[in-house]
Amino acid sequence: MTSDSKNLSKSTSESNNDVDLLALVFSILRGWKTILFFALLGLLIGVLYSRYETTTFKSDALIQIEATSGGVSALGSSISELVPPEASPAETEAQLIKSRMVLKPVVDFLNLSIRLSDPTVSAIDKIRTNRSYTQENLPESVLLATSDGTAQISQFDVSEDYLDKSFTLVRSGTGFTLTNELDTFKGQLNTSHRFNGTRGFIEINVSDLPVGDHPINISKQSLQNTTDGINGALTVSEVGANTGILQLSMIGSNQDQISRVLRQVILSYMDQNSSRGSEETTRTIKFMETQIPDLKQKLEDSEATFNTFRTENSTIDIGQEASILLAENARIDSQLSELRLKKADLSTYYTEEHPLVIQIDDQIAELQSRVQSVNTRIEDLPEIQREFLQLSEDVSINREIYLNLLKNYQQLKIVRAGQVGFARIIDLPINTYRAIAPKRSLIIFIAALTGLLLGIMAVILKNMLRNVVKDPERLESRTGVPVVATVPRSPLLTRLNKGSKSPSRLLAHTDSNSLSYEAIKSLRTSLMFGMPKEGRAGQRAKVILITGESPGVGKSFISSNLSEVFAQLNKKVLIIDADMRLGELHKAFNMSQDNGLADYFQQDGHALVDIVHPTSLDNVDFIPRGKQPHNPASLLSGDKFSALMTELNAHYDYIIIDTPPVLAASDAMIISQYADKVLMVTRYDKSIEGQLVYAVKQLNKANVQVDGIVLNDVKQGLTSKYSYHYNYAYGNDK
Repeated sequence: MTSDSKNLSKSTSESNNDVDLLALVFSILRGWKTILFFALLGLLIGVLYSRYETTTFKSDALIQIEATSGGVSALGSSISELVPPEASPAETEAQLIKSRMVLKPVVDFLNLSIRLSDPTVSAIDKIRTNRSYTQENLPESVLLATSDGTAQISQFDVSEDYLDKSFTLVRSGTGFTLTNELDTFKGQLNTSHRFNGTRGFIEINVSDLPVGDHPINISKQSLQNTTDGINGALTVSEVGANTGILQLSMIGSNQDQISRVLRQVILSYMDQNSSRGSEETTRTIKFMETQIPDLKQKLEDSEATFNTFRTENSTIDIGQEASILLAENARIDSQLSELRLKKADLSTYYTEEHPLVIQIDDQIAELQSRVQSVNTRIEDLPEIQREFLQLSEDVSINREIYLNLLKNYQQLKIVRAGQVGFARIIDLPINTYRAIAPKRSLIIFIAALTGLLLGIMAVILKNMLRNVVKDPERLESRTGVPVVATVPRSPLLTRLNKGSKSPSRLLAHTDSNSLSYEAIKSLRTSLMFGMPKEGRAGQRAKVILITGESPGVGKSFISSNLSEVFAQLNKKVLIIDADMRLGELHKAFNMSQDNGLADYFQQDGHALVDIVHPTSLDNVDFIPRGKQPHNPASLLSGDKFSALMTELNAHYDYIIIDTPPVLAASDAMIISQYADKVLMVTRYDKSIEGQLVYAVKQLNKANVQVDGIVLNDVKQGLTSKYSYHYNYAYGNDK
């Protein structure tokens, strides 16, 4: 293959791709009515949904979580060691906020487990009014506004079997009626009642109800379902990374309600947090309160014993060595006392096997060993000095331990008084009354866009399934038959023929300057030059057979107008309506169907002159279909029709025969043996491409060659120019 041929092949391939894409675009644009319908339908659904959807509001708050409590450590290292620090990560606190420990007090305080609803509000009502009433939970009662008044419930408690079960409340005079599937109870307004039902007790106090017979649905939710509902609307997340600031957000259909609930959630959490923050300090103070009386008594006993000894033996001067031993022994005993105190404190948290407890035990053992060594050295002192030293040491140690513990006790009491926990409220929720959902403009836009896309998909799917006739080149490639003419639609003729009873009109009388009329003339020219130069033996006329693959393609329109343009050449033209079943060609000439082709076959007395009728057009005669016979195909196969065609050929230059559709009857195959040209008429954007291909194959199987395809009723709109670029007519289109 040469370089030029390669380039030509590549160019042709790219051109075909462009044409296919352009054909797809135009096929979509031709279905603009379907696309517009789906777009408007989507728009309508979007508007209705935006009105049906309940308006949603949002309320926000901020809490700061500190890493540690600074109260104990600020008092010195000695006391802070007694209260171990506690870490409080923000993520952990976020989970605690959503726990039942925090939410249960909120549920109880605001009566959130009581649920009220109005069963009379339907989806149509929500769309029509574009609003919905929602309940409000207050500490003293639960409210629900309706179109007939307000329902107010001050108390509603039920047994476990009635949890999450729906009841119906209706006003009855000055009282109310409470019903469910099994029970019916009556009571008075503003009065506490306790009813014993089939499944347990019911305690209720109704303050107000809507007037009339307006029902109210009421139920008592379980704690789990209520907290799940709160958590479904509550979001707790840390602002940024490791900031320690928690953002609490709650959404709902009532701005006041969600702000009220969120505020109580924060206050409940702060109460829990405050009590958790002082728990360690309180536990240590309680332990010290149990030790102080014992240490005080021990100090008093040691002082009394020492004073008695000094009175009996007078004052003894202790030498330098004894002083050193005394100081060392006192220091060791002080350390032992502190270690024992720490061990006692740790024992409240850990077992004896804990590493911290084992470490303190090792230190105590080491100090006890040193005490034994010092005591051995003291034994070498005189007896009175040794006893004096021992009593003096006991008094000193007991005084130091007692005073140290008393000081720490007072410090911890000060700490507990000023301890506020490790959480701090930054922002409490406020009412903004700014709706966050639904975003009506976005919903309407998405709905309309979705409808538009569905419309495009429907048009594409319709084209794929129907595969109607549109592209002449495609027809030629699939059938092997050339498209000899594309006849545009005549807008004027279309408007005139809109009435169902109006007769079909000829273009020469109604729209002679149109492109449609010029296309018929172009078809005439094509047929004239395509006719064989020598006709059939002994025949003068050129016979043109016109058929179609199915009814409604415009055979009669093409036949009648083609006969008129041939007559303009001063040629004798005969047009025959060979569709003896449903032929309507007589309407185009404003004539009767009687005394036609079928009558010629059925009545022996009918001669040629009886069935051939002149028309209002010069040089044009017409044979109507006649009275419908029972066996049209058999009549056309007989010798009588052959004789008729032989006789007619001697009198006319052109004979145009309009036959039934190929897929509906076999008449066209029978008559084709007398034809010089066989034309297949198909209708643009209506005929099915597969039916046309099948009709051509059926004729080919009967050894009938189709000489050309006439593409009729081609639309000339912007979206149809692609399929109409094969024909150009020159005329005065005014």
